[in-house]
Amino acid sequence: MVRTVRKAGLAWMALLLIMMLVLTACAEKAAEPTSAEQKASAENTAAKTKVVKDAYGDVEIPVKPERVAAIYQEDFLTALGVTPVIQWYHPAWGKQDYLGLDVPLFDITGSMEALLAANPDIIIVDGYADPKKYEEFSKVAPTYKLPDELRNDTIGRLKKIAEVLGIPEKADVAIQKYNEKIADTKAKLEKAIGNETVAVIRLNVGNKPNLALFGDGNVYTGMLYKELGLTPYAPAKNQETHVVLSEEAIPAIDADHIIVFPSNGTWTSEENKDALKILESPIWKSVPAVKKGHVYPMERTHWQSGAILANMKKADDLVKAFVK
Repeated sequence: MVRTVRKAGLAWMALLLIMMLVLTACAEKAAEPTSAEQKASAENTAAKTKVVKDAYGDVEIPVKPERVAAIYQEDFLTALGVTPVIQWYHPAWGKQDYLGLDVPLFDITGSMEALLAANPDIIIVDGYADPKKYEEFSKVAPTYKLPDELRNDTIGRLKKIAEVLGIPEKADVAIQKYNEKIADTKAKLEKAIGNETVAVIRLNVGNKPNLALFGDGNVYTGMLYKELGLTPYAPAKNQETHVVLSEEAIPAIDADHIIVFPSNGTWTSEENKDALKILESPIWKSVPAVKKGHVYPMERTHWQSGAILANMKKADDLVKAFVK
């Protein structure tokens, strides 16, 4: 009898051991990823990057880059709520002070060291980056060159940058704010000055100071006419860039209003003192708008930009100048 019970006990122990082994094997099998899970994991890894076509061909970029360098496109990044890891700088022209960015400067006339130190996930450039420069940038991080046809298209450029960064919804918000600002400003300006003509003139500082009339198609100031509805001074019509005015042409300026800003620095910059003498000369003071006090000095930092936040600051300047 004892022997029978002992045998039964051994049998139960053996059965229990087998069951434990089976359960362990099942658990291990369940822990192992299936082929479907492995495929999904691979797809998630691959989804961290995407291939897009830029001005020079296909480029693989991060889907959601976190560290963005956009050379002279920092205005658009800021409008999208993205803080760039570095800011464009030129020794002669300075930086885009109006953005108020607190990030390292990248001297575009120097080496790539500052850009390397910023460790960007992606670099966005525009037409200034020729194939050689583009290759240099590409050695630092994946580089996307904006289409040349967007050079004068503020909204199109914003949309493209947002698309590249994977945040198109932020572009929609920024564009709505922009359109509201432009519409409101346009209505105020129409009421304030109507069809009175406006000339935009840049004081070119340097060794040989002169005055340049900006055309109604200028990348920086064309929006005054195309978007805000101001009437261009006749010689500025159908002019895509700007023309330097001769001394003989200055007294002939008969625009009702003149906007003027320096090419470099500010109105108080020591190096601009000699250039400012042009605006004290009898020739300049003979201009009708000058005699009437219809000249409005503006700051270069955003007037020499065609980006979205710069344009909104121009709108504020114009309301301050014309709306009483």
